Amino acid sequence: MAKTRWLDEQEMAAWIAFLEVSHRVFRSVEAQLKEDEGLSHAQYEILVKLSAAGEAGLRMTVLADSLITPKSGLTYQVGRLEQSGLVTRTACDSDVRGVTARITPRGLDVLRAAAPGHVARVREVLIDLMDRPQLLALADALGTVNGRLREGAGGA
Repeated sequence: MAKTRWLDEQEMAAWIAFLEVSHRVFRSVEAQLKEDEGLSHAQYEILVKLSAAGEAGLRMTVLADSLITPKSGLTYQVGRLEQSGLVTRTACDSDVRGVTARITPRGLDVLRAAAPGHVARVREVLIDLMDRPQLLALADALGTVNGRLREGAGGA
């Protein structure tokens, strides 16, 4: 059994700061989207991804892989968006087992209405609180972590 590598004081401070800020930022962004547009953050992310995909839409499996939100709730969230007329789902042309999701014109309108408030909140609670060197350092550091996690080294 490998010896436990406990966090030293600086490592623990970084971990706690990361946990606190990520939770606070997420809660603030989630609250803004709910209050202003009636969307969850997961639903907003889905609309953004489908908007970027254009008329072709995205297979649900591809959409799931591209999202930051948990995959377990994707079908539920897309279903809610579909009930609201913001998204459609159809059988995939190339694979009858697959399902393709597409944003509707109404979904695009809702996304366009939500985007200014969303970006304002992101600026308010994160971006505008740092200077350019801090932003670059944060993007670099988190990009490294994200890249490793995407490769499968150490997690999700």
